[in-house]
Amino acid sequence: MPIIFSKETGEFHLYNQDVSYIMQILKNGQIGSLYYGRRIRHREDFGHLLEGGISAGHPRSMSAYEEGDASFLSMQHTKQEYPCAGRGDFREPAFVLEAANENRIFDFRYESHEIFAGKKKLEGLPAVYTQDDGEAQTLEIALRDTLSGMRCILSYSIFRDFPAIARSVRFCNDGTERCILRRVMSASVDLPDSDYELLYLTGAWARERHVKNLKLEEGLHRIGSTRGSSSGEYNPFLALKRPGTDEMSGEVLGFSLIYSGNHLEQAEADTFGTARVQLGIHPAWFDWELAPGETFQSPEAVLVYTRDGLNGMSQTYHELYRTHLARGVWRDRERPLVINNWEATGAAFTEDKVLEIARRGKELGLELFVLDDGWFGERDDDTKGLGDWYVTNKEKLPGGIEGLSEKIHAMGMRFGLWFEPEMVNPDSDLYRAHPDWILYAPGHRPLLSRYQYVLDFSRREVRDYLYEKMETALSNASVDYVKWDMNRYLTECYSAAAPAGQQGQVMHRYVLGVYELYERLIGRFPNILFESCSAGGARFDPGMLYYAPQAWTSDDTDALERILIQYGTSYVYPLSMMAAHVSDVPNMQTGRVTPLSLRGNVAMFGMFGCEMDLNTLDEKECLLLKRQIAFVKRYRELVMKGKFYRLKSPFAGDEAAWMVVNDNQSEALVGYYLFPGSPNGSWRRIRLAGLSPEKEYTVSGREGRTFFGDELMNAGLLLGEEALIPQEGGCFSKIFVVSEKEN
Repeated sequence: MPIIFSKETGEFHLYNQDVSYIMQILKNGQIGSLYYGRRIRHREDFGHLLEGGISAGHPRSMSAYEEGDASFLSMQHTKQEYPCAGRGDFREPAFVLEAANENRIFDFRYESHEIFAGKKKLEGLPAVYTQDDGEAQTLEIALRDTLSGMRCILSYSIFRDFPAIARSVRFCNDGTERCILRRVMSASVDLPDSDYELLYLTGAWARERHVKNLKLEEGLHRIGSTRGSSSGEYNPFLALKRPGTDEMSGEVLGFSLIYSGNHLEQAEADTFGTARVQLGIHPAWFDWELAPGETFQSPEAVLVYTRDGLNGMSQTYHELYRTHLARGVWRDRERPLVINNWEATGAAFTEDKVLEIARRGKELGLELFVLDDGWFGERDDDTKGLGDWYVTNKEKLPGGIEGLSEKIHAMGMRFGLWFEPEMVNPDSDLYRAHPDWILYAPGHRPLLSRYQYVLDFSRREVRDYLYEKMETALSNASVDYVKWDMNRYLTECYSAAAPAGQQGQVMHRYVLGVYELYERLIGRFPNILFESCSAGGARFDPGMLYYAPQAWTSDDTDALERILIQYGTSYVYPLSMMAAHVSDVPNMQTGRVTPLSLRGNVAMFGMFGCEMDLNTLDEKECLLLKRQIAFVKRYRELVMKGKFYRLKSPFAGDEAAWMVVNDNQSEALVGYYLFPGSPNGSWRRIRLAGLSPEKEYTVSGREGRTFFGDELMNAGLLLGEEALIPQEGGCFSKIFVVSEKEN
């Protein structure tokens, strides 16, 4: 896993057993990109890989070298590491800076570099980390614009055990006048050709992270969010894959941004057949003034390279993010099985009602009861009380949260609590006392969404107030779990506390404020399991995983919809992050009726829980759910830590399949799902993956027979007549347990 600098050629070679990343200090002081891809043997001189020497007589080419230099370098034809604007490269720049005189032309040139073991923590921002310095090596390249005194530090960390490189950028004003940063990408990657297909995740509320593919054609392809959060519309991720690449083989480049606010990901194919990929903070609503002596740190981007197809890319992100992004005592610990009261009662519950649900949950084997919205203030619906994080309704909760938590713990269950700290109702004590604490534009009527305004998390006094109220509730009630919700997007991002010239910082400072409050609460309550939520999956991103090891995947708990959502989510995020619950029918979001067997079989491939009134189940349903819960407990470590494979895409047909395999390939779970509307269909089979070809396995439901791994992976597991017979609602689903044969 070395990083080698060749002084004679000015080249940097970052490599491990899987990947090489090679750069060169160009003659004009900029950093050129020579190669990114499958690991290649080191040599002292890779200069022959430089492409950019278009002749001086080439139409419309500008020389990057000094006048009189016999050689020639055209920046619009050169692969670069951090391209600037206005100096001969007409593609998208990685940054835009504005000096005090409004000059936007900067010339950053190599000044120095440092190579060190391990990886530095990013101040105030989530990032992947190392547990010891031997797990990664980091290169920092310092560039300087001599005219302004600005410094730009490019950071690259390459991991020993992953085909992954973490990149970020830091701008430092070492000059004597202010500068304004108007655009900052965390990474910019130039590729020598554009023969790729673009894959990204898109959607909306209740259909988050659906998979989209398109051919990369000439032009600029952009996704992103200006909603104040990573959003359910566009996830902060994209991948480039070669034509013909599938789940199991082919070259893939993954790009993931560890950030929870406005973001931009784009791929640009130019008319010369090259490609440029960039990702970072969205430049809309972003202006950051840097006074002399001040520094700005970008979020971190994680680049993954593989020749093992889309599953290979995903498995790298899964393991890296699960073990080197998620933190704390719950990172590796088995997660408790949850029963949440929301879909059963809404906010208008009574203590007796929720205790009934908790008792039945305990009888069925569930382990943690979560009291959702409605426990605080004057809160029986979503029109009032939000922001008043204390109990005022003693009729609803006679002993307060403290009394309820004692009764839940006395049952032998853990206790969890819902918060939505970032929002406030106009009809609340908090808003009446501090109407200026919201984001609003002076002179304009603030926009309501879900009867709520957005609190200004860029302000320390707002976060201090919320920390005090949440700390009191969590410590007094002995809370084991917190569901942190965020139910609307940000509008009118104007802060009454920010001076003129700093309003362009509010969006980013808001996100930093969310991170800061999370950090304080985690420090105070290290044993609490935090689950992030944003009207379902509207802030399901790597930044949140750093603070909350699991997230509510979507408000849509319909089993058939969840297959699509969880399948798309798995392109980047591990199963340990996906909260997946069995809910009641007809489904609250779609009105659809699906069998309990299907609902359980989908939720098993995530952090399992229930979201219903368990007391409405009949005896047969209770028995089935109890068996499902026992099954999940038996296999939850495998689901949480195993290697996940997508086998059949629900976006490509009427069936879906996936599986998870343990480290020594001795055990696997396979999920198969057939959608309604396929009467009298053909025979079905699943080709498994990740097993040992030489090992002999048994398969549940196929008693009396054994199968070698190579047969299951090549000939496949035949489903037979059972898959031709629809269950309730026309659906069919099946979980197979694959186990190494005992000798």
